[in-house]
Amino acid sequence: MHEHIAEAVKEPDVVTVPPGAVCLRFETMKLYSALGAVRHLLDTGQVSPGDTLIDSSSGIYAHALALACHRHGLKCHIVGSTTVDRTLRVQLHILGATLEQVRPSKNLRLDQNLRVERIGELLRENPDYHWMRQYHDSIHYLGYRDVADLIGKEVPEGALALVGGVGTGASTGAIATYLREAGRDVTLVGVQPFGSVTFGAEHVSDPDMIIAGIGSSIPFRNVRHELYDRIHWVNFDYAMSGAVELLRASGIFAGLSAGAAYLATLWERRRDDSRTYVFLAADTGHRYVDSAYAHHDRARGLGAMRPHEVTEQQELRHPWSTMDWPPRDSALLRGEPLLVPGAV
Repeated sequence: MHEHIAEAVKEPDVVTVPPGAVCLRFETMKLYSALGAVRHLLDTGQVSPGDTLIDSSSGIYAHALALACHRHGLKCHIVGSTTVDRTLRVQLHILGATLEQVRPSKNLRLDQNLRVERIGELLRENPDYHWMRQYHDSIHYLGYRDVADLIGKEVPEGALALVGGVGTGASTGAIATYLREAGRDVTLVGVQPFGSVTFGAEHVSDPDMIIAGIGSSIPFRNVRHELYDRIHWVNFDYAMSGAVELLRASGIFAGLSAGAAYLATLWERRRDDSRTYVFLAADTGHRYVDSAYAHHDRARGLGAMRPHEVTEQQELRHPWSTMDWPPRDSALLRGEPLLVPGAV
């Protein structure tokens, strides 16, 4: 029996998805991140019950942090994007969290910058608040050790390939790190939208892309680029087609990042079927019903889809590109940092 709904909700469903893949289907994967981080802060005395935790969120982390604060008797304040919908706003209010949404912006970069600026103002006004810094604080890796342990139990033998969307970097990076520390042979495949700076695709825009929680217009320190072996960039149409086919083939109703990860998984397995492929479905498909699933008649068949195999970011193009990581002319190969120093 669970002491709190947060512990129950975080547990993923482990589902075999033919051919030869395993899907971890979460209701909200970031609960692992939020719960692990909050427990660490409490255990180390950095925060105490009754303190206020704040952060910026497009929605998914806001829900996770609100539940973690509810679980441990903490207050929660979210500076949210305009993408935080009414369903989540109502839940946050009832859970005792407070939410303020920044004004509508023309693009993701401006939206993220406005949220970070507002966080700075709040901290100056309330120096006793604790900023969670989900994008940059490595404590958000801690909770994912449990996911790695679960994979170790469910897929007990052989080489693995872990495939999932790269947002803050804490999920895919952390799970692969803990599996590798346990001695597992793991290839890590990251999924990105076009337009994201995280792996250098900011020069290729995709105005239709609405995948919440992956990609970024600003650098995230929690993305440890050296952990990744392959990167896939998938546009909205292909991600939507992947999500629709995943639902049709397996009954799994998940977000667009899962659709993109499923597409990448099928391709990677075609290249190398010697590994067991585990892909992440980080959230459900409910928030994408109107924007994606309602247009399922436009979904393309996955069998004819092929990515553009490239060797450097300047070759990236729609609708789907992939490359080995690090790229041929990479700062990683030269021993230089990829992230912008001082990124907030």
